Amino acid sequence: MSPRSGPQPRHGEAPPQPRAWEHYGPHPQRDYAFLGDGHRGALVGPRGDLVWLCAPTWHDDAVLSSLVGGEGVYAVTPLVPYVAGGSYEPGTLVWGARWITPGAVVAGRDALVTPGDPHVVRLLRSVRADTEDVPLRIVLDLRAHFGDDRPRGVRRSEAEVQAWGRAWSGRVGDLWFRWWGADDATRPRSGPWRGTFVVETTLAAGQSRDLLLEVSDRPFDRADDEPPSAAQLWDTTTRWWADHVPPFDDAVSPRDARHAYAVLRGLTVPGGGMVAAATLGLPERAAGGRNYDYRYVWLRDQAYAGHAAAVDEPHPLLDDAVAFAVARILEHGPKLAPAYTVVGTDLPRERRLDLLGYPGGSDVVGNHVVDQFQLDTVGELIQLLARAAALDHLDADGRQALQLMCEVARERWDEPDAGIWELEDAWWTQSRLAVVAGLRATAAVSDRHQAGELATLADTILARTSERCLRPDGAWARRPGAPGTDASMLLAPVRGALPADDPRTRATLRAVTEELARDGFVYRFAPDERPLGEAEGAFLLCGFTTALAWWYEGDSAQAFRWFERTAAACGPPGLFAEEYDVGERQLRGNLPQAFVHAALLESAQRLASPAD
Repeated sequence: MSPRSGPQPRHGEAPPQPRAWEHYGPHPQRDYAFLGDGHRGALVGPRGDLVWLCAPTWHDDAVLSSLVGGEGVYAVTPLVPYVAGGSYEPGTLVWGARWITPGAVVAGRDALVTPGDPHVVRLLRSVRADTEDVPLRIVLDLRAHFGDDRPRGVRRSEAEVQAWGRAWSGRVGDLWFRWWGADDATRPRSGPWRGTFVVETTLAAGQSRDLLLEVSDRPFDRADDEPPSAAQLWDTTTRWWADHVPPFDDAVSPRDARHAYAVLRGLTVPGGGMVAAATLGLPERAAGGRNYDYRYVWLRDQAYAGHAAAVDEPHPLLDDAVAFAVARILEHGPKLAPAYTVVGTDLPRERRLDLLGYPGGSDVVGNHVVDQFQLDTVGELIQLLARAAALDHLDADGRQALQLMCEVARERWDEPDAGIWELEDAWWTQSRLAVVAGLRATAAVSDRHQAGELATLADTILARTSERCLRPDGAWARRPGAPGTDASMLLAPVRGALPADDPRTRATLRAVTEELARDGFVYRFAPDERPLGEAEGAFLLCGFTTALAWWYEGDSAQAFRWFERTAAACGPPGLFAEEYDVGERQLRGNLPQAFVHAALLESAQRLASPAD
């Protein structure tokens, strides 16, 4: 029997009734929208089904986990046939669902209330019918520990509050919860909705209904018994987004750039770490064995976001990236890990949950990179801190951290490492080029003596890399003796490791576009003899990197070609995963993938200027 598959019917017996979460998914990844407030994130599907939420923060256990086969879902869904759609309110992570029924349009509105509280999840939902009455079902199946624990001690308050009426409250696992706006809910004792909060009602034409779910790691204080009205919470949330997301009017695609920044903002703890993605276990390839937990801060990825937030002027996401990186560097020094939790603790080791997993995926929690040395991350951090210094956004602690990373690079640049793609330890070319770029950038913000030393070290590393890692055609090989190239090495001219007109740069750009591109999408490398696309999907980060490389080459037409093709890979909510299955036109991997949105944001700003 598969995990969580439930009892199987005997011959002649009726199959068991589906459980609550089995009514709501799964959907293709491209159909999910993302809600985030920096402290945690949720995914909502086209049926108004919230299927993923960890509480109180990113790396904690999920209380809604049906995305990966756990029990737990929170749905607001019309009970008539409909066509689902929706969009974000510009510059926010406020999701506006839209269900077109035979006789009416039903509008939903979902958001995590901002500013977020690190201890309390506040999930705000609203639904409204326009011209006709619409039957509606609301389901809340809250489960702690990835679906293991049902609510207990559930009660409905006797006293009503002016804005919300009576609230349901109780415990779920180690957490406390309150649910407002659904005092008419029932909890059936049998059937598919057993133990689940259910409301079946008719929403009258012109009527709206507001719901507020609160989940906390602390008991609710009596002095805080009455939350603000829904109107106040919506107003606070939309004003927060307006204050924290720049317009990017000068970008080549302002709405896309603004949305990318909003996604990065929603993935980033204010003043701190940015998770690589909101989810775990969404497969890069069905049955491919590549299913990871990305609810942690990869220092490399956050460096990418910092660069994207500092193209034309420094935005707060640059300061967040610098603050988190500096704190980790000063705490761990040469023993710096590639990734941490958002609170700066070590990643848990991988383990499996007793879940079905997303179809084609698995239920792995934790991440194996905890034991890796990634030299390219050292280079990316040096680049980030040097960029902040150039913009006068690096304080004394930051300069100390920058010096420390330069010393790590000096001591370890010749060692094998796991590289940008976190593979076996080898002498990866991209890792050396990342360090060269960082040292050159640091030299530009250093005094004459230190600048000379750093430039000499950069020249030494580049010369040694050229001796070992150039192919006969002059392009960079992935590592010594490897025949293939790697799209990540297109970052070399973008970050300043060597000029765009250097023969090695041009040969590599030609090799990547000829060997690693199909149908306008770019693959990171050829892992074996199979055709591109058979072993893994196109890497969307690499598509935007290719656009940047062509822009630095001076060919704006090619730059726009690669930018537009890659930007078209998102689903209707405008979110990107790590990979894209070109043949099936589907997103693959965890969602939303931060470094892809960072690359889009950087590209959209760079391409707005004339190519050199």
